[in-house]
Amino acid sequence: MTPDFVVGFAKNAIELTLLLSMPMLGIGLIVGVIISIIQAATQIQEMTLSFIPKILAIFLALLVSFPWLMDKMMTFTRQLIENIPNIVG
Repeated sequence: MTPDFVVGFAKNAIELTLLLSMPMLGIGLIVGVIISIIQAATQIQEMTLSFIPKILAIFLALLVSFPWLMDKMMTFTRQLIENIPNIVG
């Protein structure tokens, strides 16, 4: 294993992690902004009002994007396993 390989592998792993987290983080951000606007307009400052909708939206985003997430993770893992002889030797 060369230092270039390790850096490239780490870069690919971090990129995949960011790509996989984007749907849930994006939905959480959008729902959080919408709830904050509603709270500012109505002057209701209840903590559970912002927490529960975000949790539900993130859970729904996870359910919807789960097949895509699994496909990306399986592809990455398959490529890693197939390249084991190149990594070791």
